[in-house]
Amino acid sequence: MVILRERVKRPAAGGTKMQEKKLQELLLYLSLCSPFYSELFAKHKINIQEIKTLADLALIPTTNKDDLHQRNKDFLCVPLGKVVEYTSTSGTLGGPVTIALTENDLNRLANNEYNSFLCADGSSADIYQLMLTLDRQFMAGIAYYSGIRKLGAGIIRLGPGVPSLQWETIQRLKPTAIVAVPSFILKLITFAKETGIDINGTTVKKAICIGENIRNTDFSLNILGKKITESWNIKLYSTYASTEMQTAFTECSEGNGGHYQPELVIVELLDENDNPVGPYTPGEVTITTLGVEGMPLLRYKTGDICMYFDEPCACGRTSLRLSPIMGRKKQMIKFKGTTLYPPALFDLLNEREEILDFVVEVYSNEIGLDQVLLYLLPIENTEECDHRIRAYLQARLRVSPHIKYVTAEEIQKIQFNEVSRKAIKFIDKRV
Repeated sequence: MVILRERVKRPAAGGTKMQEKKLQELLLYLSLCSPFYSELFAKHKINIQEIKTLADLALIPTTNKDDLHQRNKDFLCVPLGKVVEYTSTSGTLGGPVTIALTENDLNRLANNEYNSFLCADGSSADIYQLMLTLDRQFMAGIAYYSGIRKLGAGIIRLGPGVPSLQWETIQRLKPTAIVAVPSFILKLITFAKETGIDINGTTVKKAICIGENIRNTDFSLNILGKKITESWNIKLYSTYASTEMQTAFTECSEGNGGHYQPELVIVELLDENDNPVGPYTPGEVTITTLGVEGMPLLRYKTGDICMYFDEPCACGRTSLRLSPIMGRKKQMIKFKGTTLYPPALFDLLNEREEILDFVVEVYSNEIGLDQVLLYLLPIENTEECDHRIRAYLQARLRVSPHIKYVTAEEIQKIQFNEVSRKAIKFIDKRV
């Protein structure tokens, strides 16, 4: 549930009591086993016995990504002998950090994704083709795999990229669903059109979309989502998760936000002053993990900006739902008096047929102001195409970012460095 100090709308009392019981267990566990949090409690003179309700969480300072990066090992609550899996964050907002999991944590992760796939209309009759990496310490890959196994569905572990191999496998093994990054689904569609594959004649009927927004904050499909569904008659399900929270918010068939799993996490949406925001108001997603053994987190600020919605969903679920990510706090761009978040900029670039691919780079000029450089792969390298792109960006943004046109080979090198697990669309070089 979301913790509010003014307007409070709670689910059934049983859910609140369950969370409060788990919170008290977590606080005792952290005080005994976590070097970081036991020190934090002592420094701020926090008596954990006084933290009895969800509202009492406000008495505890928040934790952020810098804490986790700088003192990574101090968050570990178990002996190294109990760690069975080492995962890491993608390093989107800085260097990657390690998240260590115990056997219990892996079971919890599987249960999380089992619930998520059920929410996305999954069943044991499905066959999922996983178009993502299961190596490179990627937690999401092992989470999806474990959740689908618990569901009893079939799994095709094909990995990312290579549209030709993806389509050959779809035609041969006949999966009913795919798990993929939405922009890669567009590449699948392009390949199918170029090679004469009947995209709507396949067995694939739904896609679990990871890593990128497919909806606007009013839940309508954004440009990326529209481009997919205009060509491919499949049902799209959006997800939101992070390695740190070890929990996912997943859409149901209504497509009205990611459903909350209150038995696995407590979520707060906070403003700039760490005060809770009301529904339909942007706030930073701040989580407290429940049931995590290896590296539990308390009031951890994810850096992601979302809104929440607390009216019951038409699917029958009554827990709150999160909107698509509106942006990341550290990625907010102040450019010539205009405030931009990368997802909104991505939508604009995805909308134009003249732009085949892109990377957004932000850097500081000599007086410390944000500057935006767009690496664009144009459909044709002509003056007319350039004019259309620049006129469009000026009209939509009211400002003119710098543009550098690149080849397909050049943009591939920018998007996929030696350690990246997915295509890099945003590079932040600000001091």
